[in-house]
Amino acid sequence: MTRLIIALFVAVVSLTACTETPTTSGTGSGVYRIGAVERNKIPFRVLDSVNALRNASGLESVTLSAQLTAAAATHSRDMSVQNRPWHFGSDGSSPIDRVARTGYPGVMLGENISETYENDVETVAAWMQEADTRKVILDPNARYLGIAWFQEPRGKLWWTLILGS
Repeated sequence: MTRLIIALFVAVVSLTACTETPTTSGTGSGVYRIGAVERNKIPFRVLDSVNALRNASGLESVTLSAQLTAAAATHSRDMSVQNRPWHFGSDGSSPIDRVARTGYPGVMLGENISETYENDVETVAAWMQEADTRKVILDPNARYLGIAWFQEPRGKLWWTLILGS
């Protein structure tokens, strides 16, 4: 198991070296700010990272789902409004409820969330270090992925990743 974790960590670090590293804002604040250019790159960077980790574990790749991404975006913003990272919406909705509202035809398999100031690559790496969130990313039944975030004016990021069959 330790070898698998090390191999997965090396895969994430290797992918980081192959991509343009996000930078902080020009304010010198040290806060990672997602700009217009980054907004378009992040979903694909996360997808590439997750697929590298899945492939290193002998699992099939996943593809982006607009519906799962919509459910993730709704929840990221809602966590910010609630000012707490948890899986239930301010309206009492569960991850399954939010995915169903989008009309997603498959089964929602898992949801990873994060309240952080870290970028997408660091967030995926953190998820891989915890057994429960790693299990979501490496679910052998997963075929689709949704990823979204909400960034508050002061820089705090609320990340949501959803995998479905």
